[in-house]
Amino acid sequence: MDNQSFTTSIVVDQSPEVVFKAVTNVRGWWSEEIEGGTEKLNDEFDYHYKDVHSCRIKLTEVVPGKKVVWHVLENYFNFTEDKSEWTDTYVIFDISEKDNKTELRFTHQGLVPEYECFDVCKDSWTNYIRNSLYKLVTTGKGEPNKKEANKFQREIDARMNGGN
Repeated sequence: MDNQSFTTSIVVDQSPEVVFKAVTNVRGWWSEEIEGGTEKLNDEFDYHYKDVHSCRIKLTEVVPGKKVVWHVLENYFNFTEDKSEWTDTYVIFDISEKDNKTELRFTHQGLVPEYECFDVCKDSWTNYIRNSLYKLVTTGKGEPNKKEANKFQREIDARMNGGN
């Protein structure tokens, strides 16, 4: 099963320490909606995207400049028959030096082709890693999901901008 788990990688000129710092800055590349710690061993955080996806994640391995492992404790998808497909899977960030460059190898261990969400999740992770995280590492600014304004704030913003 492990050899079918989704994996992708990026290679950058930045140091392993810079890549590690970017990986643990989850709000900087995945979502501004993250609640909780994302840097230290045993930190737990919650992620959600609208009413489509939410999960609770625990950092189970943190080796500065080398590796970060997340354990998905709980998961909910509103678009799959099995709403908890990611539950008890692992998200692994392996960082290594190669030819004066740094490689980040991302593996979502347990995210396999048999999962109903596989294609959507594969495409999403590919974008987050190869685009948003890559940009965070190389330019200092990623492209995470933006924080959602609550309904009350949206109403105030609409009125302030001349809307109803």
